[in-house]
Amino acid sequence: MNGRVVSLGDRADPARDVVMVDGKPVHLPAWRTIMLNKSAGLVTSRKDPHATDTVMSLVPPIPGLHPVGRLDKNTTGLLLLTNDGELTFALTHPRHVVDKTYRAWVRGIPSNDALHRLRQGIPLADGVTAPAQVRRVFTRADRTLVEVTIHEGRKRQVRRMLEAVEAPVISLSRVRLGPLALGDLPEGQWRDLSEDELASLYKAAGVSRRPA
Repeated sequence: MNGRVVSLGDRADPARDVVMVDGKPVHLPAWRTIMLNKSAGLVTSRKDPHATDTVMSLVPPIPGLHPVGRLDKNTTGLLLLTNDGELTFALTHPRHVVDKTYRAWVRGIPSNDALHRLRQGIPLADGVTAPAQVRRVFTRADRTLVEVTIHEGRKRQVRRMLEAVEAPVISLSRVRLGPLALGDLPEGQWRDLSEDELASLYKAAGVSRRPA
C-alpha cells in the first residue's frame, strides 16, 4: 500500500491510498451508507437459501453492501445498509447504546399497568429486558398505536414484549434508529444519508467518520 508491504490490521482509505496486489491496482469501494424503508415479507439478509426475496432486492448492487442488524420478515421501516464493517460492528455491539424506536398497532388498549411493566423490564425466555420508553399514540375502538423505544437487539423483541403484556402486535414498523428518523421515505424505497446524518450516526456509534 502506497509503496510498502502491509501488515495484518492495516487499514486503507479509498480516497487517499493506493493498494497493489501482484503489481496491479486494487480498486477499493467508496464507503456508502443508505437508509431503506423495508417492506413486509422480505428477509433481512444478503442471501437466504430459504427465502425468495431479501432486502437486497430493493437496493442497488453496491460492493460490500450489507444490512446493519435485522428487522423481522413482517416488520417494516428503517433499515440501514452499509459497506463499512466498522460502523456495522459499532452499531450492533451491545456496548454501544443506540436507541431504536418502533410504532406498533396492537390489539386492545394496553393498561397503564402494562405500560409500566414495559418501562420496568419484561421477563422473557432469554432474560429480563432493559427498561423501555413506551407511550400510547392513538387509540381506536379495538386497537392502539403505541411507540416503543429500546436499545437491545433480541430476536422479535418488541413483538414478544407486547405479547407478554397481552397486547399482540397487528403491525410493526421501526421509525427511528439512533439520531436517524425514517420520515416520509416511502415503503420499499431507499436514499443515501445526508452529510449531517452520517456525522451524527458515526458520533452515536462512537467511531471515527470514514472519508467519502
